[in-house]
Amino acid sequence: MRRVLKEYDAVVLNPENLEGKIGFLEIFGRTGPVHIEVGAGKGSFLVSEAQACPEVDFIGIEWARKYYRYTADRIGRWQLKNVRMIRTDAASFITDHIPDDSVQCFHVYFPDPWPKKRHHKRRFLCSENLEQLIRCLKSGGQIRIATDHADYFEQIKSVLAQRADCLEEIEFKPAAGAEPGELTGTNYERKYIKDRRLINVTAVRKK
Repeated sequence: MRRVLKEYDAVVLNPENLEGKIGFLEIFGRTGPVHIEVGAGKGSFLVSEAQACPEVDFIGIEWARKYYRYTADRIGRWQLKNVRMIRTDAASFITDHIPDDSVQCFHVYFPDPWPKKRHHKRRFLCSENLEQLIRCLKSGGQIRIATDHADYFEQIKSVLAQRADCLEEIEFKPAAGAEPGELTGTNYERKYIKDRRLINVTAVRKK
């Protein structure tokens, strides 16, 4: 029997209700480190990390409706109080609603590579969006990235290198839910490992 997905009011953020920069204290009822995952997929990383780090508040962004609903349901069933999900465009949400110097870490795991050259402009990790991530990061805040797409990874490294003045490369440490041989613990990574694809990762810290 197919599982009935619920949308828990305490878990979801409605983009239509957001005006200007959001307040994390209002959303989570406390002040703590904030991590944002761009492209939460089925929520494997988000749920595992939130369980392992109860002192951290997480926001998961997902555009695909079926994945958004699945992840929101998982968070609600696990009764995780430190996670919120939103279905919206990540670039617009970050630009319009995330305050300056407020985020401890952005997690960007296996973003859509838009492999056709004419679609490269749609890639999330571009110079314009990187400027927004830097704006939102606290001093010492991190951006952690993983992709199986070699061409996209080269572009990512080039984009990051352009801001070497304020970003320094650091070690990419495995996520809390990562199993042996994994780095992020996401469903995509597990699928790609089975397919014997090379997983490329990088992490940077705001100086």
